[in-house]
Amino acid sequence: MNVRRPRQDEPACRVAHRRVGLAPLEPALLAAAVQHQPLTPAQSVYEKLSIWRLITSLFVFLSTPELIFGAALLYYFRVFERQIGSNKYAVFIIFSTMVSVLLQILALGYMKDPSLNPLTSGPYGLIFASYVPFFFDIPVSMKFRIFGLSLSDKSFLYLAGLQLLFSSGRRSVVPGLSGILAGLLYRLNTFGIRRLKDARTATQDPTESSIAALVSMGFDRSAAIQALALTNYDVNLASNILLEAEALQP
Repeated sequence: MNVRRPRQDEPACRVAHRRVGLAPLEPALLAAAVQHQPLTPAQSVYEKLSIWRLITSLFVFLSTPELIFGAALLYYFRVFERQIGSNKYAVFIIFSTMVSVLLQILALGYMKDPSLNPLTSGPYGLIFASYVPFFFDIPVSMKFRIFGLSLSDKSFLYLAGLQLLFSSGRRSVVPGLSGILAGLLYRLNTFGIRRLKDARTATQDPTESSIAALVSMGFDRSAAIQALALTNYDVNLASNILLEAEALQP
């Protein structure tokens, strides 16, 4: 029987494979490594068509702390429905959610960071978009000092938002910032999203339309008239006065 002598420059592992009757393992190991290589965020969203995962993840929090803080913030931000009415608030919810999802997809495709795959789940877009009207439209009703720090009744909401924003590191920062940007786009009326609503109410009597707007938010008509008279028929200021009056009631 002829025995093939190994060449001096032949690798030892290949010689061992030939002597035991095995094929070289390098191609198989290389194929397995490529198959199990982690997907980048862009590949996960675009190539694997996982956009539906990003959309369905808007309704579920990953951990109990996120659920507690997120549910508390959503419960508080329901005040905007009474402030602007159910129709406008529904438009705000749809717009902020859709735009924040789109911004998250663009951010994943631009950064291509495997550590962001996947992003944390939960209605981050709606929650952080609500911080925009909370910052601009909700007045400070009480100020106090703790250990030399000047705080207000709004400070606790900001602290809860920071806790939720950094709850999962960068995986939660991207959805949070996308929500804030979506809220700013809605407030600036960049895409004319509120034009139809404003055009419909412009043909009504300004006084009566303001009263009807407050009544549709659930306020008493006589109280709405008094609040509008105090604020020169500014619906936002009148609604803030009525909300503060309800909060002070025992």
